[in-house]
Amino acid sequence: MSIRIALAGNPNSGKSTLFNALTGSNQYVGNWPGVTVEKKEGKYKKDKEVSITDLPGIYSLSPYTLEEVVSREYLINERPDVIVDVVDASNIERNLYLTTQLSELGIPVIVALNMMDVVEKNGDTIDTASLSEKLGYPVIEISALRNKNIEKVIEVAKQVAGSGKVHTHVEAFDEVTEGYIKDIERAVFVLNNSSTARWYAIKLFEGDEKATKDLQISDSERQIVNSIITKAEAEFDDDGEGIITDARYTYISSLIADTVKKGRAGMTTSDKIDNIVTNRILAIPIFAAVIFFIYFISVSIVGAEPTDWVNDVFFGEIIGGNIQVMLESAKVAPWLTSLIVDGVIGGVGAVLGFLPIIATLYLFLAILEDIGYMSRIAFILDRIFRKFGLSGKSFIPILIGTGCSVPGIMATRTIENENDRKMTIIVASFMPCGAKTEIIALFGASIFAGAKGWWFAPVCYFAGIIAVVISGIMLKKSSQFAGDPAPFVMELPEYHMPLVSNVLRTTWDRLKAFIIKAGTIILLATIVIWFLQNISTSFEFVEFDQGSRSILEAIGRTVAPIFSPLGFGHWAATVATMTGLVAKEVVVSTFGVVAGMGADLGADDPNMIKYASTVFTSVSAMSFLLFNQLCIPCFAAVGAIREEMHSAKWTWFAVIYQLVFAYSIALMVFQFGKVLVLKQAPTIGTFVAGIVFIIMIYLLFRKPRKAKVKTKTAVAENN
Repeated sequence: MSIRIALAGNPNSGKSTLFNALTGSNQYVGNWPGVTVEKKEGKYKKDKEVSITDLPGIYSLSPYTLEEVVSREYLINERPDVIVDVVDASNIERNLYLTTQLSELGIPVIVALNMMDVVEKNGDTIDTASLSEKLGYPVIEISALRNKNIEKVIEVAKQVAGSGKVHTHVEAFDEVTEGYIKDIERAVFVLNNSSTARWYAIKLFEGDEKATKDLQISDSERQIVNSIITKAEAEFDDDGEGIITDARYTYISSLIADTVKKGRAGMTTSDKIDNIVTNRILAIPIFAAVIFFIYFISVSIVGAEPTDWVNDVFFGEIIGGNIQVMLESAKVAPWLTSLIVDGVIGGVGAVLGFLPIIATLYLFLAILEDIGYMSRIAFILDRIFRKFGLSGKSFIPILIGTGCSVPGIMATRTIENENDRKMTIIVASFMPCGAKTEIIALFGASIFAGAKGWWFAPVCYFAGIIAVVISGIMLKKSSQFAGDPAPFVMELPEYHMPLVSNVLRTTWDRLKAFIIKAGTIILLATIVIWFLQNISTSFEFVEFDQGSRSILEAIGRTVAPIFSPLGFGHWAATVATMTGLVAKEVVVSTFGVVAGMGADLGADDPNMIKYASTVFTSVSAMSFLLFNQLCIPCFAAVGAIREEMHSAKWTWFAVIYQLVFAYSIALMVFQFGKVLVLKQAPTIGTFVAGIVFIIMIYLLFRKPRKAKVKTKTAVAENN
């Protein structure tokens, strides 16, 4: 029998774990139409007739976040055959609030009590038979993490869907409140004979404007509804939403009292761990130690010999070298050989060469998520980030962005508040990613070499943090981003050992998304760069080191004056910056090509170090580095910004802001640095840099603007 099942539940209830266990490899991940919230669909691995949709994790069906809007619209408009409500049994009281709402949609509901192994471990008991009788729905005990009893969920779903039984709602309200709900149902004509009549009536009682808009009720009906609500609010001395919320929790409390027995008093193991890892004093040092360990393993160990082998041996010798020999043996045209080896393999290989670092980083992050620590990180950092206009959830994308900006930008979809999410997308690439470390290594080995240069690499990361803070303050004071960050509400799940299958699946899904997004965009970009590098102004195929001026060189000499105020007006530095807009990995290799030394030289090559020392001073090198660190990270990242913003306008805003911000910082660093460090006389450029500094100080300390009033509710902006 063909049926459609929707999985609904609170964040961290184990819903996605159940989805993965039921579908295996038969799942598809994308975005919901018109929004950036992740959409997961799949087929039950034992019966392809059963399709399963994993709805975004939500706490209620109120239209306050993108996730809530998406889940609400899907359930009302698509109307699946069965809703499987995944409930965290170890936190059952909080989770049942959503259950009472789902029951009002007129769709059969199955309650899957997940994490029953945790309940048993805590010594608690739940009378599922009594709970099922009181709710009026099947209640199934499962452990998605341990794959216990999950097949029964599908069996019961098939039975419920095929029974044709008329669905009834949970009797969550007292007689007086129920009477007001019935009055609203009778008052609104469009609700007559509607399967969602009760749900809409409750939403109107709560003052839900979206429900009013969706129903398009008449003015006379609106007046009657308002009079009913006014009467109820006077009787209960509360607003409509408060009346409904209080009634739901009163019902849930009585339900829990009758069906749940606590086996022991005192703190659980998770509570004891949280007393340490979320401690106001110890939380940050513990978190710093965890992150240091992750990055030490990812960058210093995996990022050393394994990454060098992938870059130099696998892509350079095994793939690139053998294909070049094969093409030359087949007497393929030199230009086509160069295009394939240097353009396609070299360009894409430069990105994919960082896969060992990124895969290791994703693996550790997946483990932290699976054991429950990632939720604590967001909670810990919220009180810090909130001071700068960002949410605690903003930290995760920024952290991931230090491995690669593309997945960092993609990770912003976990941030519910639209303004917070857009701000995080804009600043997520300010931290040095794996590709930018080549530039840091080049200057660290040349301009800032020696014992006194130990501070150079750390200062680059510190500069990224400062840039995030400055941008957060300035953007939050503009009318587009004004207002306090969204209230930070996150369920802290019980700690448990990571499940290998979940960790590996999560790691692979993220790695696959990175390969697809980065690989395709970089492939197109490197082909374009190859043509510009290897076609002369007379449209003949040449090598950069043959002395002929390429189209790219001509463009570089034309654009160079724009960067002169930043200290790197040399055309080679300009060309390197331009190719860096495509991919920061090619900045160092571009210097090698321009200098006639070849594109395969690393940042630690003596010839490369000598060349960099002749082109840059200490001040211009810092300016060049900061501009390339803070401006557009790469074309792949721009594509990710476009994908996540879902708006051409906001994509252009992000790109222009990054360019202007990077140019301003680099201008001030060079103009002030040449006076203070190089002891040169001030110029008109120094005066302009002073004006830019004053403007930035004003933007940091001005009074916040009022938020723009939105005239309509929108899920996402269209082009």
